[in-house]
Amino acid sequence: KHTKYVSFSPSAAKVGKTSLIMSLVSEEFPDVVPYRAEEITIPADVTPERVPTHIVDYSEAEQTDEQLFQEISKANVICIVYAVNNKKSIEKVSSSAARISIFSLVPLILVGNKSDLVEHSSMETILPIMNQYSEIETCVECSAKNLKNISELFYYAQKAVLHPTGPLYCPEKKDMKPLCVKALTRIFKVSDLDNDGNLNDNELNFFQRTCFNTPLEPQALEDVKNVVRKNLIDGVCDNGLTLKGFLFLHTLFIQRGRHETTWTVLRRFGYDDDLELNQDYLFPPLKIPPDCTTELNHNAYLFLQSVFDKHDKDRDCALSPEELRDLFDVFPYMPWGPDVNNTVCTNDQGWITYQGYLSQWTLTTYLDVQRCLEYFGYLGYSIIAEQESQAAGITVTRDKKIDLQKKQTQRSVFRCNVFGDIGSGKSGFLQAFLGRNLMRQKTIKEEHRSYYAINTTYVYGQEKYLLLHEVFPDFDYLSDSDLACDIVCLVYDVSNPYSFEYCAKVFKQYFMDSKTPCMMIAAKSDLPEVKQMYGCSPLEFCRRHKMPPPQSFTCNAASAPNRDIYTKLTTMAMYPHARLRCMCTCNRCTFCLCQNFLNSELLQTVRAKLYAVVLRRHVSQADLKSSTFWLRASVGATVFAVLGFAMYRVLLKTR
Repeated sequence: KHTKYVSFSPSAAKVGKTSLIMSLVSEEFPDVVPYRAEEITIPADVTPERVPTHIVDYSEAEQTDEQLFQEISKANVICIVYAVNNKKSIEKVSSSAARISIFSLVPLILVGNKSDLVEHSSMETILPIMNQYSEIETCVECSAKNLKNISELFYYAQKAVLHPTGPLYCPEKKDMKPLCVKALTRIFKVSDLDNDGNLNDNELNFFQRTCFNTPLEPQALEDVKNVVRKNLIDGVCDNGLTLKGFLFLHTLFIQRGRHETTWTVLRRFGYDDDLELNQDYLFPPLKIPPDCTTELNHNAYLFLQSVFDKHDKDRDCALSPEELRDLFDVFPYMPWGPDVNNTVCTNDQGWITYQGYLSQWTLTTYLDVQRCLEYFGYLGYSIIAEQESQAAGITVTRDKKIDLQKKQTQRSVFRCNVFGDIGSGKSGFLQAFLGRNLMRQKTIKEEHRSYYAINTTYVYGQEKYLLLHEVFPDFDYLSDSDLACDIVCLVYDVSNPYSFEYCAKVFKQYFMDSKTPCMMIAAKSDLPEVKQMYGCSPLEFCRRHKMPPPQSFTCNAASAPNRDIYTKLTTMAMYPHARLRCMCTCNRCTFCLCQNFLNSELLQTVRAKLYAVVLRRHVSQADLKSSTFWLRASVGATVFAVLGFAMYRVLLKTR
């Protein structure tokens, strides 16, 4: 940020504004003073605040009022110079401030020059003017001839720009402004890690280290609390600093001229000069290549877990409406509407559970990562997790084409787009994934309906997220986002003879030639099945197009619907290249037991050790040239292959 300095005096002549500039630069009083000094740039490394400063002079003799106001419009701070030994110039300070305030709201510094010519101070005369105009930050008396307070003058000019009083404090009310109170309240709540309403010593030290890179000594902490105790009855509670005490401290800093302390805190927590959260803070750069998805990493989940624990006061592993409002109190708006309760798992009271809470964050990250970054910014992720930005909590997965080539994936979130005609049971299929039977689904209001559902599934012992998206049944207007997914679910109503036709058309039009795996769902299987009015039966259709047979499904049960179908979908999404001989996910059959064994840590450890032994075994050149060596190796490999194949056939014989 560049600070521009504009000095002028309506009384014009002989106040010494040009002499001030030249004395600063040359560090001596000039013998010859021109009407106006040239624009001067002071480099950042020689200023206390490490900010480059442009100093612009003004002369009534050489410049017009139009040029003056052009400079004022570009300035960050304006210094009005008067001569302390000239009553006329002092009297015109007020009219000058009024004139400038019409065109600009930048901070003003009153500069009383030639203090070496008088023995008295002009502050008594200037103080009423300072009280009259809130734009005036301070008044400095100096002497260009004696070099008195010259460097201090430019320090205050910089300070007025970098740490202005205006946004923070109202002199008339002698209190902080509402926006400042709101910002500091959010900072307090973010810093209150246990959510008990007080900042204990550990939290205060963490806050101090975060903002100022140094902890407070125990005695210094106690001194701070003693100052608050003396001035505020409820400023300290249970030996911790309350919100009122926290706000009082910052009011005290401002009143004592230590604005930089409050501004340092505000800027560390992402606020700009207007006390709004900076866009660069809320939306840090995050590069996402095509065909890649975004997920939360382990550190982000740990942070979200700590936020949940902080607000789950009754420890029931669910967030009541009051607890949820308290969690989002640091947001400028309520980010989650009633539809979220129908997107993730809830308890019997309809409150979002811990699993549902993590699922919703996973959904937001997958669908709209920029919004997730914004939300993390409000929660103070980069500060609490001590990361450079919120982007550190996001993992960008590799291109899906690479996963297909390597026939494996490290992704944790898989998207399933659900297609089906009106009334086929798509919404019921989504809600059943959240454990809701038909009776519970009937209590959902239409305006609170969600077209998404997300929950966890387990594929061969690995926890994965499956995201279901109900696609609006408009065959002619399917967008790219409707078609982009990891697996397609085609739902038809077994009791409606015309329901399957829509699924067949969608498959032939959009997915028959794609590599996206598809599964047919025969919904409402508790109702009598009728013949579908199509050229072939659903089973025959699936056989022709090398799809798994239609999977029967119903959510019209007394208990929670069966979840096996969702594990099958996740399995197909994870392994789209494989034609699975077994669609079972019971973890009891031969196929599942073999898969679990192959994925077990024990087998992985044994395999790693065998590889290490083989790779580390020293083979001499003589062995490599020996025909006997290669004969033994060939026989061993053949025997191993035959035994492995025989075991595979025996284990899968029953299937």
